[in-house]
This record gives sequence, structure tokens and C-alpha cells, in this order.
Amino acid sequence: MTGAVTLCVFCASSERIDPRYARLAGDVGAELARRGWSLVTGGGSVGMMGAVARTARAGGARTVGIIPQALADLEVADHEADELVVTADMRERKGLMDARADAFLTLPGGIGTLEELLEIWVARSLGMHAKPVVVLDPEADFASLRAGVDHLVDAGFIRPGAAAEVVWTASVSEAFSALEAGLLSPHGRRAPADELLEAQP
Repeated sequence: MTGAVTLCVFCASSERIDPRYARLAGDVGAELARRGWSLVTGGGSVGMMGAVARTARAGGARTVGIIPQALADLEVADHEADELVVTADMRERKGLMDARADAFLTLPGGIGTLEELLEIWVARSLGMHAKPVVVLDPEADFASLRAGVDHLVDAGFIRPGAAAEVVWTASVSEAFSALEAGLLSPHGRRAPADELLEAQP
């Protein structure tokens, strides 16, 4: 699939991680650009977030960064982005990232990355969107998360169908194949009424 696809990438902004993760992010940016897709990130210029954006731009992709004012004030914003949106807070940032994306790819990251993944995963499981949600985890950094979700499925807290709304992959090519499949065959649906009620505050 080529053309007007905008991919939102959730990933680490840490500079303390092994350089191989920045290379992974760079490979994602290069593949995104090769396909003629656009990129949305959290607007940071450091860590994996900066690497994916720089490599995407180097390949000719349009990049959009969405960053809260508090982080922009720390001078970590991606000012080279084709469009840099500064939001009032994290909630506004995530809402804009979600709204502007056609698909979501999560790379290894910390609690911010986990929050972004879980929020978009929950929304898909409740039928609030039908955009593909894919995780690229070549080093099995999320193995404990997957095991925890499996346990919660076994305990009855999570429906197997909800757990299956995320596609787990181990290579860049596998991840993009999963994204493309999801874009070609969206299957938006609503969750059972009891889960929708359980999700209410």
C-alpha cells in the first residue's frame, strides 16, 4: 500500500538506551519513507523518537511532531519537523496524535510508550476506532507485558478478542506487513455491552 497513509510511532525518547534501538527506529523511518507514508511522533528530537523522524525525513517523508509545552520548554522539540504542534498538556498531545494517524506502531519504550500503547489498544478493543495497532519488539522487551496480558485473559479480566487487537511482530518487514494488512482490512466493531459498562468511570 502506498499513498496518503500517516503512521503514528510510539517509542522511547531516552538517550540512555543501547544504540541498537536508535538503529531500529531509523530502519522504521526509512521503510516508512520508502512506502511514501507520513509520520506522526510525540515531537521529541532525542532518542528513538528523534531517530525515526530524522530518518523518515531523509527519505522524503513528511513528519509531524506533537509535543506538550512543558517538554518543548526543555528544548527537546523536533524543530526540523515539517509541522510541530505544541499542546497544552499530554492529554491533548495524545488526542491529536491519535486523530491524525491511520495506524499505530509501538517500538520499545518506557512508561510513556506503554501508556500510549495501552490507551490506543483499549480504544480499539472497545470499537472506538478500527486503525491497526502493531508492536515491533525484536528484543522481546515487552515479553513480560505479553505474559501479564495472557494471565489477565486466563483470569477473565480481559477478553481474548480484546487481547488479540494488537499484532506483535519481531522485524521491520513483519511490522509493516501487519500494518498494511490492517489498513487493507479494517474490522471495526463494538465490544460486548458488559465490557463497555465495565469501562465506564
